[in-house]
Amino acid sequence: MVAPRTFTFRSPDVVTTPRYFLVVLHTGRRDSVDAAMQVCDQLAASGVTPVLSPSDLDDISGRLTDPSIIGLLGVDVQTTDLELVIVLGGDGTILRAAEIVRGCPVPLLGVNLGHVGFLAESEREDLRASVERVLGGDYLVEERMTLDVVVTHRSEVVYEGWALNEATVEKASRERMIEVVIEVDARPLSSFGCDGVVMATPTGSTAYAFSAGGPIVWPSLDALLFVPLSPHALFSRALVIGPDSVLAVEMLERTPGAGVLWCDGRRGFDLPPGSRIESRKSAVPVRLARLTHGPFSDRLVRKFALPVEGWRGPVERHE
Repeated sequence: MVAPRTFTFRSPDVVTTPRYFLVVLHTGRRDSVDAAMQVCDQLAASGVTPVLSPSDLDDISGRLTDPSIIGLLGVDVQTTDLELVIVLGGDGTILRAAEIVRGCPVPLLGVNLGHVGFLAESEREDLRASVERVLGGDYLVEERMTLDVVVTHRSEVVYEGWALNEATVEKASRERMIEVVIEVDARPLSSFGCDGVVMATPTGSTAYAFSAGGPIVWPSLDALLFVPLSPHALFSRALVIGPDSVLAVEMLERTPGAGVLWCDGRRGFDLPPGSRIESRKSAVPVRLARLTHGPFSDRLVRKFALPVEGWRGPVERHE
C-alpha cells in the first residue's frame, strides 16, 4: 500500500529574522571545503547567517576569509533556530547532518560531492543556483521514515538508537559468523548462521540493503526490510514488511562469535551473545529539501546511470 507523502511548499514571502542556515561539509575533501566557503559567502551576502558545527569550524578555520560571518552551532545558534541545512558531500555527510539535527524539523538540502550521492538533491555545478532557490524559499520538503532501535540483554535495555538507512547486526570478527533468529511481530521466522542481518527503511533500500541483494523500495511506500548477509540457510530471501510491524534479531547464546550493531554505519554498539535487537518505524522522520518533484524512477536512472536507450514511451491511443 502506498502511503501519502507530505510535501510542504516554502513560501518565498515568509522571511525569518534573523535567518540561520547550517552548513555541513566533508572537511577531509578540498572540493567540499571550497564549496563551503562559497556557500558561506553567498549566504552572508544575502543577509543569512551561515552556521558551522564546532568540529567543522575547527577543521576549516584557517580557510575562512571572514570568520565574523559564521555562527557557531550550540553556542551562538541552537538547532531549533535553523531554517535549513545545506550539506556538501556524499550520502555519508548527509547522514552526519541528519544526526546533528535529529529531533528538529529542519530540512536538509544535499549537494553531491561524492560518488552516487543518492540522498543529494543537487550537484556541484548547480551549487550557486541551488542556494539562490532555497534562499527564496523555492523548495519542497519530503519526509523520510527512520527507525527506532533498541537492544536488550538479559531483559535489560542496554542501548537505544535510530537510523535513517538501516540498522545492521554484523559479526564482530572476520573468522566467526553469528547465529541468529529473525522475528516479525513477536513471531520467529527462521534461524541461521550468517555474517549479519540488515533492517532497512525504503531510503536505505538503495544503500547497504541493496548491496546485500535486497530490493529497491520506492520512498513513497511505507515499509521495513529484512536482508540477511551471507546466510548459511536455504531460506535466505529479503523480506518486505508492513510499517507497523516490529522487526527483531536475536543472537543465540550458542553463537560462536560476538556481534556489533551499526546504525547507518556511523554509530556502533558491541553485542554479546544473547542480545536482542528490535527495530520499528520511528515517529521522528528526516526531512529532505527537494528542488524538483520528478518521479523516483528518474532518480534511479540518473544516480545509477541505468541504460534506457531505445525507450519509446507509452503508446498513444487515437480514437
